[in-house]
Amino acid sequence: MRLIKSATRIDFMGKRQVALVFSAVLMLVAVGSLVARGLHLGIDFTGGTLIEVGYQADADIPAIRAVLEEDGFAGASVQQFGTARDVLIRLPQLSEEKNKKVSDEVFAQLSRAVDGAVELRRVEFVGPQVGEELTEDGALAVLVALMAILVYVALRFEWRFALGSVIALVHDVTLTVGVFALMQVQFDLPVLAAVLAVIGYSLNDTIVVYDRIRENFRKLRKGSPKEVINTSLNQTLSRTLVTSMTTVLVLLALFFLGGEIIHGFAFALLVGVIIGTYSSIYVASSAALMLGVSKADLMPVEKEGVIDDRP
Repeated sequence: MRLIKSATRIDFMGKRQVALVFSAVLMLVAVGSLVARGLHLGIDFTGGTLIEVGYQADADIPAIRAVLEEDGFAGASVQQFGTARDVLIRLPQLSEEKNKKVSDEVFAQLSRAVDGAVELRRVEFVGPQVGEELTEDGALAVLVALMAILVYVALRFEWRFALGSVIALVHDVTLTVGVFALMQVQFDLPVLAAVLAVIGYSLNDTIVVYDRIRENFRKLRKGSPKEVINTSLNQTLSRTLVTSMTTVLVLLALFFLGGEIIHGFAFALLVGVIIGTYSSIYVASSAALMLGVSKADLMPVEKEGVIDDRP
């Protein structure tokens, strides 16, 4: 049986060494950023005060930031929340005495700036102990997700494929989080949720590719492992690109039109989807090939005692 023809004939595995160097450089930059700069954690993890106010007219975000800086709140994060008249203010962790009256001070300063045309909607305080617990629980959630996926793929695939998928997941999570450390974009609970979603998206993409590789190893009588993997990648390329592009279009709409409050969430997913698409082609497949996957590893095991009664 000849190798199944596909619309494209790209030699993906022929470029795997270049992709390996590229991924290694990205991983070094990501890990270096995490070690040297760390994540810019939001008040969900560090603790602080969240204040929501409403204006009678469209809020001037730069002017609000200027007012807060004059009053000594230079580290405040000011975002539009919902409509152009709703504003969300996040203040970093302060002293215990300051936290008790910080909302009153901020509201009074904003009221003076607009002659009282502002309404205090809600005030939330996250203590340092709660923030520490959220940090630990968030890290634990990512670790548990990766461990559960490791168990699943170990049962679902041959061990070389299972290990390759885990390598791809670690690659995707590290690079996604590394981008936030490098650019110092605020990392909060919505971003953590996006990272968990990236794990699921990347795994789904990798499973689709691995299923086709396993199928072709069993169907194709000729061809080296490299050729079989190349054929499989070309056959799934259109599906991979269509899925990724439609997802990116939705995320771009969320990023530009969804408001500043979900920018971090949409940005994390954008980065994760792009990296996940790349890793399912080069990282996961290259890892399986480097681990020595072959046709013999994927053939069904013949049961003993079965009599072949064919003529």
